[in-house]
Amino acid sequence: MQSGKNGDNFWSHLFALSLPRAHLIAAGAVAATLIFSLALLPSEKVEANRVSSTVSLFLPASLEPAASSPQVGENPAEHAATESLPTASSGASEDDLWQEEQVRAGDNLTTLFKRLSLNARDVYAVANARGASKPLRDLRPGETVAIQSDASGQLAKVRYVRSQLESYLYELDDSGFTGEQHLRTPDVVPSFRQAEINNSLFLDGVRAGLEQTTIMDLANIFGWDIDFALDIRRGDSFQVLYEELLLDGEKIGTGNILAAEFINQGRAYRAVRFVDKQGDADYFAPDGKPMRKAFLRAPLDFTRVSSNFDMRRKHPIHKMIKAHRGVDYAAPRGTPVYAAGEGKVIASGYSRANGNYVFIQHGQTYTTKYLHLDKRLVRRGQTIKQRKVIGTVGSTGYATGPHLHYEFLVNGVHHNPRTVALPQAEPIPSALRVQFLAQTTPLLNQLSNYSATQLASAAGSQ
Repeated sequence: MQSGKNGDNFWSHLFALSLPRAHLIAAGAVAATLIFSLALLPSEKVEANRVSSTVSLFLPASLEPAASSPQVGENPAEHAATESLPTASSGASEDDLWQEEQVRAGDNLTTLFKRLSLNARDVYAVANARGASKPLRDLRPGETVAIQSDASGQLAKVRYVRSQLESYLYELDDSGFTGEQHLRTPDVVPSFRQAEINNSLFLDGVRAGLEQTTIMDLANIFGWDIDFALDIRRGDSFQVLYEELLLDGEKIGTGNILAAEFINQGRAYRAVRFVDKQGDADYFAPDGKPMRKAFLRAPLDFTRVSSNFDMRRKHPIHKMIKAHRGVDYAAPRGTPVYAAGEGKVIASGYSRANGNYVFIQHGQTYTTKYLHLDKRLVRRGQTIKQRKVIGTVGSTGYATGPHLHYEFLVNGVHHNPRTVALPQAEPIPSALRVQFLAQTTPLLNQLSNYSATQLASAAGSQ
């Protein structure tokens, strides 16, 4: 005991000798502070219940961490996906919350959602949505699909836009996704165009402001009377009254032709659209005779013609005078060939001279023949409708290049398809005459008024 006491005295004496009094006071203060701080440290239990608070640090720009840089241990791909998908809590606008992807050829909902960084579970949930889920199974190139996530990053909405007039919205609720179709109705306004043909119907129609579909509709309406591949001449003209479709004041497309006039080689043809009580629409001449005839003047869309009807024509291969009992329509290989009229296929085969050919019998009087086809798409004995595609243009048999050779026979005798008299269809029934005139007369008057206004405007500008 003595030795311990002496030891303590020894160290106390040594400490007292080695440090000045002021230093001893300072050391005592530090020791007291340390003991007080240790006493205030929370236990493990207290630490778990502590509420943290955010401290803002204002750093110079050069020292601030990059906003788009992933943190340590964070997946860079997930970080990028999070950055590109703002949520409702981020303060972004409604448009900014959508991430959109365009449908590509061969796409389905799975491939599209994969590009949007979604998984198979999301595909299943949306594909089995209550309501309009079926449209998502028929995605077409050019359409768009957009997604929106909620604040937690979960898929919340899917927007599928088929066109400017048709879209679908799928929203997540407590029981899954529900789909709803949204349709918009465009404003339909009449529009008028006219042109003189100096190059071709197609080129001059486009220059006049017509869309390609309207030009083709125009040719189809008058296609029973005019061979647009052969009969068109410089100086021919047309005028057409048709529907324009507007959405929010902007043109989004065209509708039906309402009335039209075509002047071909000095002869005027007029047509007007009539819709009966059943909602069936067709085109008629002003006197009620249908524009639709038993036969088309040309069995394919108008294009360049390589050979005219000529009973003294020199054969391009045999180099000798040989009757050319039909018309040759030069066209790109694969161009669809139509049945000129309703009938029954009496032959569909191949021969050395004709190549692939199709013969159609139309009643007891008429027969049409189609030669040098690349492909035959009908079989012998098949009954077909007018305008059905029966084959495609080719160069099989004795042919120097892709073209259709077309023949028209009446009671077994060849006639020029361009000029042969075609059987007339029955006029509109007398029971519909009053309805027909009430509906079509205003359209024909409107066509005439537009034309007169255009002529007056053109005369005033000269």
